[in-house]
Amino acid sequence: MTTTATGHVAAEARPEAAEVADGSKLAWAARDTAALVKRNLLHYTRVPQLLVFTFVQPIMFVLLFRYVFGGTIQIPNVAYVDYLMPGIFGQIVVFGATSTAIGLAEDMGSGIIERFRSLPMVRLSVLAGRTGADFVRNTGVVVVMLIVGVAVGFRPKGGAIAIAAACLLVLAFAFALSWIMALVGLKVANAEAAQAVAFPMLFPLTFASAAFVPVNSMPGWLQVFAAHQPVTVVVNAARGLMLGPEVAADLERYGVFNTSTTGYVLQSVAWIVAILAVFVPLAVRQFNRS
Repeated sequence: MTTTATGHVAAEARPEAAEVADGSKLAWAARDTAALVKRNLLHYTRVPQLLVFTFVQPIMFVLLFRYVFGGTIQIPNVAYVDYLMPGIFGQIVVFGATSTAIGLAEDMGSGIIERFRSLPMVRLSVLAGRTGADFVRNTGVVVVMLIVGVAVGFRPKGGAIAIAAACLLVLAFAFALSWIMALVGLKVANAEAAQAVAFPMLFPLTFASAAFVPVNSMPGWLQVFAAHQPVTVVVNAARGLMLGPEVAADLERYGVFNTSTTGYVLQSVAWIVAILAVFVPLAVRQFNRS
């Protein structure tokens, strides 16, 4: 599998770097990235455990919160399943980000990264191929979870464009998180260490957030963190877009939202841009030093 994907990258004869136009460099970078995205996606299809983790675990969370805990959680003027599903989208992409760290750590340990370094390819493509593959995987998971959500009673009223915008926002956040996890994967010794580092970072972000319960139901000291951390901001932005302006207005009126949907969307974009601006250079630097 690896030989085929990397061989495709190495197959092209390339002139000296001094004679390469910027457009050609970008084209080669795009081809290298596409080859590595394909390589990483093939890895998912050939390891059944990864597919189980990717698709079965989110479905279990939906069923758990929908039918076990859902009856005890009351949201003013909103069915709990409608409140829940945008939070599930946030939860699956946050947990899914660990795949980036684990995958890179495995590649570092197997020596394939050294093989990539020996090839005439753009080094950034190694990281972009990993994060790009995870973006494609997350897209598939979000689509599946939309279908599962409708099956268990999720009825978004925001309209097709707003729902699509919410999904794109969640996916953009997932892409940003994958660069944080890329840095983690490059720094640790192996895949087990990557998982051990990633989960303690991501669990508080997921559960101390508005993903499953309103922030205003939490203790006052926890609300300060939960209301402003990025998972809450992105989930509430997606929630407001999916459920529609009337429901979002009710959530704001009852204190479930502490700002408007537009405010959450702008904050989400700011978080995504800030994370990418900080962690893409750090991950690239670590990759060059590793």
